[in-house]
Amino acid sequence: MASMSPDTPCSCDCFVSVPPASAIPAVIFAKNSDRPRDEVQEVVFVPAGTHAPGSRLQCTYIEVDQVPKTHAVVLSRPSWLWGAEMGANEHGVCIGNEAVWTREPVRDGEALLGMDLLRLALERGSTAQEAMLVITGLLERYGQGGSCREDPVPFSYHNTFLLADRTEAWVLETAGRLWAAQRIQAGARNLSNQLSIGADISAEHPELRSHARAQGWWGGQGYFDFAQVFSLSQQPVRMEAAKARFRAGHELLQQRRGDITAEAMMDILRDKDSGICMDSGGFCTTASMVSVLPRDPTQPCVHFLTATPDPSRSVFKPFIFGAGVAQAPQVLSPTFGAQDPVRTLPRFQTQVDRRHALYRGHQVALGRMATEQAWGQQLQQKQRDLEREGLEVLWGLLAAGEGTPPPQQLGSLFQAFVERESQAYT
Repeated sequence: MASMSPDTPCSCDCFVSVPPASAIPAVIFAKNSDRPRDEVQEVVFVPAGTHAPGSRLQCTYIEVDQVPKTHAVVLSRPSWLWGAEMGANEHGVCIGNEAVWTREPVRDGEALLGMDLLRLALERGSTAQEAMLVITGLLERYGQGGSCREDPVPFSYHNTFLLADRTEAWVLETAGRLWAAQRIQAGARNLSNQLSIGADISAEHPELRSHARAQGWWGGQGYFDFAQVFSLSQQPVRMEAAKARFRAGHELLQQRRGDITAEAMMDILRDKDSGICMDSGGFCTTASMVSVLPRDPTQPCVHFLTATPDPSRSVFKPFIFGAGVAQAPQVLSPTFGAQDPVRTLPRFQTQVDRRHALYRGHQVALGRMATEQAWGQQLQQKQRDLEREGLEVLWGLLAAGEGTPPPQQLGSLFQAFVERESQAYT
């Protein structure tokens, strides 16, 4: 059975702040994607689309029925797969996923990855709640499964999701096809590779409790704590480490409660002492994202993405859905068609170079920073100055557009910041 060994690195951290926890009238979403150290994550823009009746859609491993219309999305994704680790759509919905192992066994065979479910939900849901229902519906129909890394040794898991929009957030936690969901209408919340929904369940799979009772995990009456009932009785070492990150993330949010901003979320994602900014063995934080979703529907949502590893040495660059938005080629990985190791069977028997241009420049710069201290300090200052300019765009938009680029330029903002970051590395 494909699963994990006790020493398998497995970590991600998701955060959300809903007013009054936010310092501004906005929901703020954040995620660090912690993945195999040499895995490249690209930032992909997919425009809205219309699709013919009866169309089929190829995901990472399996096909699913396509829907008539799909929303425009921006995705931060491991470049070998179809889905995404995190992303947003044109309606201000953001989603991040986390690996989790429960009492329900991880199924053999290929199905939808949690990352596929995330992208499908962004393409099909116009609110966080709609997106959550998209995932649960697809989970029931197709299930979740398949290797989650580019390696001939299978590595599979179940998923939890943090979904947010302009008004609220949802936590969705799964165990096979079963699930529980919690609605977050105020305050701050975080996820770290473990079941975290207790008795405060807002929605659930209709067979959740009957299945738990049939397995002997719950007596059938009275208090029902989802995390307690479905969590493994003996947690692997890495899952125990996730508990420490969860507590640290919760504390960092509480310290800033009522004063949480995009900058505060970026600081949390850069926190190395807690392990939230991951650098452990074969895993590291390979990409990061922070999104500001204003309550005022006339104000655009602003999504900051790094497209490079280690947020403490990367630039959060602003992406806004608007006129002229297009794919930034510097953060798009090369493709290999039918010869891609993910497409040829048996899968992942060879390796290919998936590094995009910004990733290459960033890696060269990090190497130089390690040997040339003065140059490295200058580069890091350039990174922070560029990031500050992106935050100034956000502040201007929240202040009724004062001092911001004209609307027709907002769609090309991310491209412009990627080009300037690339120049700093050369």
